[in-house]
Amino acid sequence: MTSAYIAQQLLNGLILGSMYALVAVGFSMIYGIINLINFAHGDIVMIGAFSTLGLLAGLGLPLWVVAPGVIAVGAMSGLIVERFAFRPMRGAPQVTGFIASLGVSIMIQNLGILTLTAQPRNFSFPEYMQTTLGFFGLTIRIIDLSIVIAAPVLVGILLFIVYKTKIGTAMRATAENLDVARLMGVNINRTIAVTFALGSALAGISGLMWGGKFGQIDPLMGFLPGLKSFVAAVIGGVGSIPGAILGGYLLGMSEVLFVGLLPPIYSSYRDAFVFGTLIVILLVLPNGILGKNQEERA
Repeated sequence: MTSAYIAQQLLNGLILGSMYALVAVGFSMIYGIINLINFAHGDIVMIGAFSTLGLLAGLGLPLWVVAPGVIAVGAMSGLIVERFAFRPMRGAPQVTGFIASLGVSIMIQNLGILTLTAQPRNFSFPEYMQTTLGFFGLTIRIIDLSIVIAAPVLVGILLFIVYKTKIGTAMRATAENLDVARLMGVNINRTIAVTFALGSALAGISGLMWGGKFGQIDPLMGFLPGLKSFVAAVIGGVGSIPGAILGGYLLGMSEVLFVGLLPPIYSSYRDAFVFGTLIVILLVLPNGILGKNQEERA
């Protein structure tokens, strides 16, 4: 096992962690503002992937047009889910939203199977995105390099919106105390809708990345990445955007190193490793790495 091999595995972990981080941010934003664990969030990844396939193969649009289109589709999907599934039950017990999110997730998956069939599709990405580059003994495809670069840029734009804009101030105020924010004149419905839109936009574009990296998509493809991204959000501290980013990269790195550095016989246990890591971290840090006690949000 050479240093070049280890460096290659770290690079692969960075790529996987970038995609986890994009989806995990949405989980944390939604939970932070309305205390909802939205398990339908992972299915936005699937919607983003099939939207990419439709725009690329169906309409023949160039990738630089497709990417903003997929972000818009993801944002619109989040708005629809929030408006028709979660807004009517706002104020209900937390378990109601949890069950509703599972129902929405199953509905999206079955609608995908009904309209698209369960047959996996080859993801037709432009040939130039599959070109392999080499540097310092490492190899990386252009699509993978794009993921590594695009993820921090998108997260940086999100952080700018959250911390430097008026709607971001409203989001942070609502996350701190919804009732007080309403009394201060914050439009709660609009703020929550924007939160869903931003988180879902990142999940949608991660679907483009996921299909481009692995080359195959299906209507159930969003479930496991969504679940692992939720694990990443919990590891980092659910409700914390920096925590979700950190958790995504840590989980991606750990998962790839587990498969790459241990004997091949253990590779089939990668999912068990992910959820085992979650248990261990929560035993040591019940609120995650950067999470806060709920009492501190008074």
